[in-house]
Amino acid sequence: MPTSAPGVDPDSPILLTGATGYVGGRLLRALEEAGHRVRCLTRRPEALGDRAAATTEVVEGDVLDRDSLKGRMDGVRAACYLVHSMGSGGDFVEEDRRGARNFGEEASLAGVNRIVYLGGLGEGSGELSPHLRSRLEVAEVLRESGVQVLEFRASIVIGSGSLSFEMIRSLVERLPVMVTPKWVNVTAQPIAIEDLLQYLSAALDFEASGHVVFEVGGPEPVSYGDLMREYALQRGLRRWMVPVPLLTPRLSSLWLGLVTPVFARVGRKLIDSIRHPTVVRDDGARRAFPHIRPVGVREAMAAALRNEDRHCAETRWSDALAAAGETRDWGGVRFGNRLVDSRAVSVDRPPAAAFRPIRRIGGTAGWYFGTWLWNLRGLLDLAAGGVGMRRGRRDPDALSVGDVLDCWRVEMLEPDRRMRLFAEMKLPGRAWLEFVVEGDETTSTIRQTAIFDPAGLLGLVYWYAVWPLHRLVFAGMLRGIADAVPRPEADASPEAPTACEADMPDPASGSRPPVEKWAEVRSLRMRCLDWGGRGDPVLALHGLASSAHWYDILAPELRERFRIIAPDQRGHGRTTQAPDGYDGPSVAADAAGLLDVLGIEQAILFGHSWGGNVAVAAAVHFPERVRAL
Repeated sequence: MPTSAPGVDPDSPILLTGATGYVGGRLLRALEEAGHRVRCLTRRPEALGDRAAATTEVVEGDVLDRDSLKGRMDGVRAACYLVHSMGSGGDFVEEDRRGARNFGEEASLAGVNRIVYLGGLGEGSGELSPHLRSRLEVAEVLRESGVQVLEFRASIVIGSGSLSFEMIRSLVERLPVMVTPKWVNVTAQPIAIEDLLQYLSAALDFEASGHVVFEVGGPEPVSYGDLMREYALQRGLRRWMVPVPLLTPRLSSLWLGLVTPVFARVGRKLIDSIRHPTVVRDDGARRAFPHIRPVGVREAMAAALRNEDRHCAETRWSDALAAAGETRDWGGVRFGNRLVDSRAVSVDRPPAAAFRPIRRIGGTAGWYFGTWLWNLRGLLDLAAGGVGMRRGRRDPDALSVGDVLDCWRVEMLEPDRRMRLFAEMKLPGRAWLEFVVEGDETTSTIRQTAIFDPAGLLGLVYWYAVWPLHRLVFAGMLRGIADAVPRPEADASPEAPTACEADMPDPASGSRPPVEKWAEVRSLRMRCLDWGGRGDPVLALHGLASSAHWYDILAPELRERFRIIAPDQRGHGRTTQAPDGYDGPSVAADAAGLLDVLGIEQAILFGHSWGGNVAVAAAVHFPERVRAL
């Protein structure tokens, strides 16, 4: 029998409901990738954002509002009905019934040829929970419309984001010892989300007459306890389950509400459902779709975790965080099992220039903020048997995927745009640090994102315990990177005056700005700000994440007693971005060479942060040039 209704173009669109939900969102992508024309019906079109392709039509409509459905299914050959009201605060059974009736009748009036519906597995009807009975009733109401219905009944769906999977994940991750009620031993037949999507997609063009029901699941029945043990195994967690048959469904749902992200009212409906076995009794789906071979629980679980890693790697965090709403004040934002802390800063330079200090991070260049904190973290890591911060980097400027950066390793690198580092220190979980630069010829935005995948309760405790310190360090690091972005090359043109050519500032001037000077020091073209002033000369040395401008506020006060000279040190500000020479003797020679060019026999050396190290190095290697520190 033809799969298209008479008068309906086989290339006409497929209507998809539930595209903002878990299964619907993934089915939308599968249909688009298969080349189908899709029309999404949603209550909030803005919620789809850029998740729908440009070829996909998005229309507003609510199955509970019949008038909003009028005209929405005109020209549609098939519709996917993936709507349920389990999260509703009202009578979800009545809402499900009304929504299905409205949808089915409008589909019939529009000449829709087929409805593909996803329901739930369950034996009989008298002993089922209200949720499962409602899923069966929705299918019956849709069939009453006269439109052909292909119903797929599934048990647990394994995939990151699925309600049942997230419940299992939260319990195993957060509870080393679980007090488990009887429903943990109930048998189910899970199906991987990828296999379910194959069934739903294939149903759109499957040749069938009349209404058909397909029961779908993986190759083997398992219990919820088996799923918890498998998840713990793949995550490398040791978990103990203590059976307690006294937990009622209501107490179980409240327990879930305390330790998982599932709402208590949804948890109660979920528990009511999983108290009953949900296994495949009819192999009709295997015979009708022989090309689909569902994978087992182990493969499905591994695929879910792999896909989560891939999705995390592909995520554009600026968009994801905007979609998540306002960032919480404590602990960042949660995406699946990931905890994310992200921030951004803008600089008036193109992306290539803005990315330069990111490319040079680690090794002798440091981490732009809190050097002593990074060193302390490295010592603690060494004490715990980790790699510490001693490994440095192979090249001060060039980077490749796989390179070591102290306690990190480069996992992804897109030149002048994106770098993601994977943490190799000892942690109760996995951690990444990502930098993304976007912009145009004049302005760039640098986004820094810390991502943590906690391993169990210890990982969660670690994240929330150190998050205030991480927030301080990462925010300071981003400010330091912004300060280290080089200024336009034009500012360092050969025509700029040298130290000997520049006029000396008036020692008596109290408010005069500094004179910018340029000096050829060893292999460097070094820029410095000479503030003038009365008294002994002071060479003011800035830190790793800064430049000569660090002293803009302090210098006017100090020049009442001293002559202040603040240079941009090697690789900083507008001084030459040298690829090497950041060891103690080299930077000390830079300071001594600058004094030579300026004609200063001895100077007081004043250093902030890394600049203090340079000052000490100069005092060690050139003591005759240093009057005081």
